[in-house]
Amino acid sequence: MFSKGGYSLISSVEKFANATQTILPLRRLCLTRTVYASSTDKKSQSVALSRFEPNKYINYEKQASVLEVVRKRLNQPLTLSEKILYSHADDPHNQKFERGKSYLNLRPDRVAMQDATAQMAVLQFISSGLPSVLCPTTIHCDHLIEAQVGGEQDLKRAKDLNKEVYNFLAIASAKYDIGFWKPGSGIIHQIILENYAYPGLLLIGTDSHTPNGGGLGGLCIGVGGADAVDVMANMPWEVKCPKVIGVRLTGHLSGWTAPKDVILKLAGILTVKGGTGAIIEYFGPGVESISCTGMGTICNMGAEIGATTSVFPYNKRMAEYLKATKREEIANFANEYKDVLLTADEGAKYDRVIDINLSELEPHVNGPFTPDLAHPIGKLGKEAEKNKWPLDIRVGLIGSCTNSSYEDMTRSASIAQQAIDKGIKAKSTFTVTPGSEQVRATIERDGIAEKLRAIGGIVLANACGPCIGQWDRKDIRKGEKNTIVSSYNRNFTGRNDANPQTHAFVTSPDLVTAMVLSGDLRFNPLTDSLTAADGSEFQLKPPSGDNLPARGFDPGVDTYQEPPQDGSSLKVDVDPKSTRLQLLEPFQPWDGKDFIDFPILIKIKGKCTTDHISAAGPWLKYRGHLDNISNNMFIAAVNEENNEANNVKNRLTNEWGKVPDTARYYKSKNTPWIAIGDENYGEGSSREHAALEPRHLGGRAIIVKSFARIHETNLKKQGLLALTFDNPADYDKIKPDDRISLIGLNKLAPNEQVECRIKHSDGKTETIKLNHTFNESQIEWFKAGSALNAMRTFFASKKGQKMIDKATD
Repeated sequence: MFSKGGYSLISSVEKFANATQTILPLRRLCLTRTVYASSTDKKSQSVALSRFEPNKYINYEKQASVLEVVRKRLNQPLTLSEKILYSHADDPHNQKFERGKSYLNLRPDRVAMQDATAQMAVLQFISSGLPSVLCPTTIHCDHLIEAQVGGEQDLKRAKDLNKEVYNFLAIASAKYDIGFWKPGSGIIHQIILENYAYPGLLLIGTDSHTPNGGGLGGLCIGVGGADAVDVMANMPWEVKCPKVIGVRLTGHLSGWTAPKDVILKLAGILTVKGGTGAIIEYFGPGVESISCTGMGTICNMGAEIGATTSVFPYNKRMAEYLKATKREEIANFANEYKDVLLTADEGAKYDRVIDINLSELEPHVNGPFTPDLAHPIGKLGKEAEKNKWPLDIRVGLIGSCTNSSYEDMTRSASIAQQAIDKGIKAKSTFTVTPGSEQVRATIERDGIAEKLRAIGGIVLANACGPCIGQWDRKDIRKGEKNTIVSSYNRNFTGRNDANPQTHAFVTSPDLVTAMVLSGDLRFNPLTDSLTAADGSEFQLKPPSGDNLPARGFDPGVDTYQEPPQDGSSLKVDVDPKSTRLQLLEPFQPWDGKDFIDFPILIKIKGKCTTDHISAAGPWLKYRGHLDNISNNMFIAAVNEENNEANNVKNRLTNEWGKVPDTARYYKSKNTPWIAIGDENYGEGSSREHAALEPRHLGGRAIIVKSFARIHETNLKKQGLLALTFDNPADYDKIKPDDRISLIGLNKLAPNEQVECRIKHSDGKTETIKLNHTFNESQIEWFKAGSALNAMRTFFASKKGQKMIDKATD
C-alpha cells in the first residue's frame, strides 16, 4: 500500500538511522550529487547523457584526464577495456592496476535495474537512509510478465497481478530520483542500448546480461543489488581488476552465419567458466561486418562464458545506430575521443588471443542443458541421433534480450516470406518476443510482425517471458521429454519452463525460424529442402534484413515515468501483511568466534547455477519478500547423499525433508550451517537472492571448488564466507553427514588460507586448507554482518563524516 499518509517506511528507516547517527549526515551528503559523468567543462556540457537527463553530461574530458594519470604510471599500451575501466578510477594516483590481482575502486556513470532485482536493491537502498540516489539510475519492468496467450493480454494480466510491486517501484523511483520504465516498455538491455549506452560508458546493472551494452562500446557489467546500492549511495564500486581476453575477428559475416554464431563458437572454446575474471574484447577487421545490435548480441551472451563483460571498439556501425536512435551528438563527441578513449592502443597486450574467421564460421546450435555444448549446424543431426535427443521440435522461440533487434526480426521475416510464398507454415509452435516497445511498434508498422504471424508466429509482450521461465506452457506435461529451440542465451535444465526433461537449444533467430518450418532438430537449411504446399521441394535462401529501419524507428507508446523535481514528500509504505514485499532486517554481525562443528545443509553434486539456488519462474513474484522467496532455496540442487533434489537429512532430528524446511529448523535451534558445492558455483543470473536466502536461513559459509564472479561477490556482500578448496580433490573428503569447523577466523586476512577441520560421523577428523579472495574492506563486510551494515557504520564514523564534509564543501 502506498500513500502520503499512514504508516511510513521512511519514518521507520529514519528512526533506525537516527539511532546509528547516520541520517543527518547522509542528508547532507545528498545535497551534492557527485555524478561521475557530470562536469562543468563546456565541451562535456554540450552532450547530455540521454534525452531523459538533459542536465547530466558525458564527461570524456575527465575520463581522458584520469586515464592520462594512469597511463603515465603504467607506461604501456592499453587495451580498450583498460582504458574504460581505468578512466573511471576513484583514485588514479594511488590505487594499483594489476590485471587479475589488484582490486579497483571505480566510479560508474550509471546504474540500471530490472524489476525483479530492483525490489531488493531498492529495499536495501531505503534502509541506507539516503533521501535520493547520487548516480543516474533507472528501473525497467520486464521480468514479471508471464507468457500465456499473447502480448496485449499477457501484459494486462501482469499489471493486475503485480500491481503492488509496480506501484512500490514507481513510487520509490519518484521519491529517490530514479527513472522508471513501466511494464510493456521492453527488456532492460534493449532499452539501455536504445537510450543510455554510449562508447566509453561504465554502467553496472542488476542483471547478468547487462554486457549487452558493449555493442555500443561501453563496459556494462552485471552485479548484485548490494553493488548497485553502493553506487547509488555515492560509494566507489569495487571489482577485481579483470584480465583481458582478446578475440580477433577476420573475414566477414555472410549467408546463414549471424552475429550469434560468434559467441556460440566462443562458448564452445572457452566453456561456461573460461571467461571468469576476464573481459572479452573484440577487435580486428571482421568487426566492421557486424551491426551495432549484432555486437550487442555477442556481448550479451558473454555472460554464458563467465566473462566480467564484453566490449567492441567504437566504429562507424555504432555511429550509425546512435544517429538512428537520435543521439548523433554522442556519435560526434565520441569521434573526437576515438583514439584516446574508445579503441585499444596499438601493441596492447592481451592475456590470451582467440582468432575467429567470420568467413569460415558455420552457423551453430548449442545445447542441450548448457550453452557451451557447441554444434556446427552440419553436425547437429548426427549428434542428436547419437544422444537420442528428441528430434521433434515442439516450440521455436525468437527474441529475448539477446536477439530482438530490428535486424533480427527482418532477417527472420525474410525466411518467413519464403515460406509464405511456398504456402507453408511452421510445424512447431512459434513465438516472437520484441525487445522493446520501439522495436514492436516499428516491426508492426513495417509489416514484419505480420509476416511472422502468417507462418504461425505468436507475438508476445515486450518482456523477458520464456527466456527467464515466465512461460505458462501448456503443450507438454512436466517430466515429458521434448525439444525446444530458441534465440535466447541460457538453456540450463528447467530454465525456460521448469521441466527438467526439456532439451533446450540456443541458436540465431535465423536458424530458429528455419527449423520450425521443418519441425525437425536435424534440419540444416544450408543443405536440406522443405516441401511446398504444391508438393515441390525447395531450399531456403539465406536470410536478408535491414540493420536499421529505412523510415526510422517508431517509438510506440510512451512508457517512461520521469521522476519529479522534488520527490521528498512522497511516502513509500509496505503492508506488513504483504506476501510480495517485506522490509529488511539487518543481518547480525559476526560474533568474533570460530565456526565450530557446523552441520552441512547440503553437499551439492554437479552444476549449481543461481537457478538451482534460487529458482525463477513462478518464484519471481516473491523477489521483494526475502522470507517467502527463501522457500525456494536450493530446491533444484542435487544432493550428493541421495542424488535427489530438495531432499536432505536433518542432522538434528535424523529425518529427511525439504532443503528450506531443514534450514529453517536449524535456524530455529540456533544452529548455523554450511553448504558444499562443485565447480563454477553460482554461474548464470546475477540474482543476489541466491546469496540473501542462505544468509537469511542461517548459512554462514559456502565452500566450493570454484565460484562464478558475480555470485562470489554477492555472497561476500551478505556477510557469508565464500571459500574454495585449495585442493579441489578435497571436495571428495567431505561427506554430507560431516561437521565442519573453520578455525582462526579472527586472523582472517587477504591471501591467507583458512583452516578447515572435518569431523566425520565415526569421530575421525582431518584438516584441509581453504582459499578466499577477500580483501581488507570485504573482510569488514563479514565482520559487520553485511556490506550494508558496514556502509552504515562507515557513515557514522569520523572518517565517513570527513568524506561527507568533503563532498558537501
